Amino acid sequence: MQYVSVLVCFHAHPDDEVFTTGGVMRLAADAGHRVVLVVATDGAAGEVPDGLLGPGESLAQRRRAELEASAEALGVARLVPLGYADSGMAGTPRNSDPAAFCNVDVEAAAARLATVLEEESADVVTIYDPNGGYGHPDHVQVHRVGARAQELTAHPSVYEAAMNRDHIRRLLAAAPEMGPDAAPPDLDTFGLPEAEITTTIDVSATIPAKRAAMLAHASQVGDFGPMLAMTPEQLASAFGLEWFRRRGAEQALREHALPL
Repeated sequence: MQYVSVLVCFHAHPDDEVFTTGGVMRLAADAGHRVVLVVATDGAAGEVPDGLLGPGESLAQRRRAELEASAEALGVARLVPLGYADSGMAGTPRNSDPAAFCNVDVEAAAARLATVLEEESADVVTIYDPNGGYGHPDHVQVHRVGARAQELTAHPSVYEAAMNRDHIRRLLAAAPEMGPDAAPPDLDTFGLPEAEITTTIDVSATIPAKRAAMLAHASQVGDFGPMLAMTPEQLASAFGLEWFRRRGAEQALREHALPL
């Protein structure tokens, strides 16, 4: 198949691909672009509902299968699991495991990502903002590794996927019935302020695909359950836009599409 351009999205765990880039991935695929998903860890530190795993099945195996199903829903042409160990949430014992992704050599991991970018002749790359959205050690490491891969390849079009914290504040103010549990733990550090976002993309047309990708991650029903209970209109309000900060761009830049 002849592709127009190549989008490479780099994420920390199986299921992270849905939230901040699921829409742009599906839009890119529908427009004839090649979509490549690189996932750093096996996601094995996640919680799993009782009775979900089959006999002899590990959580890592289950999450790999779920990731493959999600990737198909989002139009991914190539899935690249790097296979690092999940570091767990900040402050948990897994953070101190030398094999955990948060502790691996950044140079070596960046070289692996750079190889994918060069193999694919990537036109656009997405990583995370410096705080990894909300401070998860693996998300922060994705930023470090992605930023170093950009240096190694001199790639001109690298975008930091991030939630828009001002948009979240507006959503919460408009729907007080959602209650305090719906808010991130610290909105002052969650995502990026709207003033720092260079690129806002309307992905509302991809909500059915994003919902299908959520459903694929059955082991993460604790995370996705409240979202799956939303109406299509509520999903569009919450997930119909995706935001990025283009690395190296003027802060005044305002885009409404990735340069594919």
